[in-house]
Amino acid sequence: QVQLVESGGGLVQPGGSLRVSCTASGFTVHSFSSYIMYWYRQAPGKQRDLVAQISPGGKTTYADSVKGRFTISRDNGKNTVSLQMNSLKPEDTAVYYCHGVASWGRGTQVTVSS
Repeated sequence: QVQLVESGGGLVQPGGSLRVSCTASGFTVHSFSSYIMYWYRQAPGKQRDLVAQISPGGKTTYADSVKGRFTISRDNGKNTVSLQMNSLKPEDTAVYYCHGVASWGRGTQVTVSS
């Protein structure tokens, strides 16, 4: 079973930057490079929403709320997918989850506050 582990969350002031990463392990049939990977987020009392996704070939898609501020990337050699978040706003505060290969990480908290 594939395992996903997020890292890199924390507290940042509005306008600041943060990078969260997800490391995948446990591949048995197909490699990490074969899968679309996703970042979701869930704020308190709200549903879990898709933030960004990246295809095996590197094509990216973003939610309108983060376009131009967030960048998703992947390193297939290291089985990692990352989300660079710039110009952060208080409304970006949420638990950020990595998803792919029918698995979810446990999430990492991102708090944007002065």
